Amino acid sequence: MKKHLNTLFVTTQGAYLSKEGETVVVKVQNDVRLRMPVHTIGGIVCFGNVLCSPFLLGFCAENGVAVSFLTEHGKFLARVHGPVSGNVLLRRTQYRKADDSKACVEIVRSVLAGKLANSRTVLQRVLRDHGEKVDSSAIKEASSGMTRYLERLGREKDLDTLRGIEGNAASIYFNVFNEFITAQKEDFSFAERSRRPPLDNVNALLSFVYTLTMHDVRSALESVGLDPAVGFLHRDRPGRPRLAQDRMEEFRPFLADRLVLSLINLKKVRKSGFRRTDSGAVIMSDETRKEVLVTYQTRKQEEMVHPFLEEKVHVGMLFHIQALLFARVLRGDLDAYPPFIWK
Repeated sequence: MKKHLNTLFVTTQGAYLSKEGETVVVKVQNDVRLRMPVHTIGGIVCFGNVLCSPFLLGFCAENGVAVSFLTEHGKFLARVHGPVSGNVLLRRTQYRKADDSKACVEIVRSVLAGKLANSRTVLQRVLRDHGEKVDSSAIKEASSGMTRYLERLGREKDLDTLRGIEGNAASIYFNVFNEFITAQKEDFSFAERSRRPPLDNVNALLSFVYTLTMHDVRSALESVGLDPAVGFLHRDRPGRPRLAQDRMEEFRPFLADRLVLSLINLKKVRKSGFRRTDSGAVIMSDETRKEVLVTYQTRKQEEMVHPFLEEKVHVGMLFHIQALLFARVLRGDLDAYPPFIWK
């Protein structure tokens, strides 16, 4: 079994990453701030004005460590990685399945079953833990809506209809998302999902954590030899990692949304850590961004029992495990994709 490796996030502006032996070295104004052996790193994410030596990039590529470059505020720019791993036959099968409407429907049903089931669990957990603080009737109605859509998945045979179910379910979920916020409600109010750019503090957090999750999901797909660009639920679009977006859906409620809610409700982030730009976009301060990164890394190191394998694993390993299971489905080793369903 693959080991859970850390992701190295570099947010200090002006930092310079280089190679020394088998080690990645981070310097700021020629002062060494960090040394990490490459075998302990699963990926490197650089925010803003962070430079990497060409020798380090080649070293990381040889060792299977992808290096991603984002703007200071988390918008994805580029990614450097080594040769595509895995069997070319797997990718050819992926492309054929993506062009087969019947195969697409079966895969999308499983993907949506994971997303909707995990969304419903989030709703039910809020009722259980904070029933006296929230609009219980609205959340119960949303939970019932998820159940109805889950029941419909097995009957629908049209891909566009399934996509419509996903959109409607997401609308129901985010319509009550503001109820999940039980602290600092005046400073962290959520009306609707806004992406590019995020228009409030909650959306700024969601977008940033989704970016982090996307990085890990994409890395996991590449590590098993799948093409992140060719998906099933999301329509192909140049420059967009559609399979990564597909695979991310089941992790949004369980990992990303719950992490954002914990940051707010436990008061790990504050209103003072956000500011609005002239364009209306809301961005985080360096301190807030670092708090999010630390919390995300800590969450990935927690252990849980995988619902399909029935083995104890780190949360950070879920991306790789689900990518392996998806590859087994494409190869025909499994009859259907077992989505990660949080219980």
